[in-house]
Amino acid sequence: LIAINLRDGDELLKVKVTRGDADIIIVTQDGNAIKFNEKDVRAMGRTASGVRSINLRKDDIAVCMDIAVENEDLLVVSENGFGKRTPITEYKRQKRGGTGLITYKLSEKTGKVIGATVCKLDDELMLINTSGVAIRINVAGISVTSRSAMGVTLM
Repeated sequence: LIAINLRDGDELLKVKVTRGDADIIIVTQDGNAIKFNEKDVRAMGRTASGVRSINLRKDDIAVCMDIAVENEDLLVVSENGFGKRTPITEYKRQKRGGTGLITYKLSEKTGKVIGATVCKLDDELMLINTSGVAIRINVAGISVTSRSAMGVTLM
C-alpha cells in the first residue's frame, strides 16, 4: 500500500492519527523544530509527494514528527546520551515550510539530535545505546529547560 510518493533518499518516519485540527511538531538532527497546524497541509492523494513541512538546512534531516499537545513537553535526546524536556508552549506556532526555532544546543559533547517525542510527566523513556545497554527513565526525572539548552546526561 502506497502512503506517499517519496523522493530518492527520503523515508517515511512516522504516521499519526489526528482529528483534523492538531498542531504538528517536527524536529531535525541539527536541533531545529517547527510547530504548525495541520490545516496548513492540504489533503492529497496517496501517490502525491506532499508539501514541505520544514525548510531543512544543508545536510540536516528530520528525526521526529509528533502531535504538539499544549500541556505536555517535547523530550529531545542527543546521540551522546543527553536529553531535556521543554514545554510545548515554548514553541510558537509558525507557518509550515520555515526553518523553525532552535530546540537543542548542539556541541561536540552532546552530538546531534537522534530523537524526540511529546511526553507527559508520568511517561517512561527506554534508551538503548549502540552497545546494547538499555535503561528506563521516568520522564519526570528529566530536567525541564529552555529551547536553547543542551540538556542533562541521560545515559
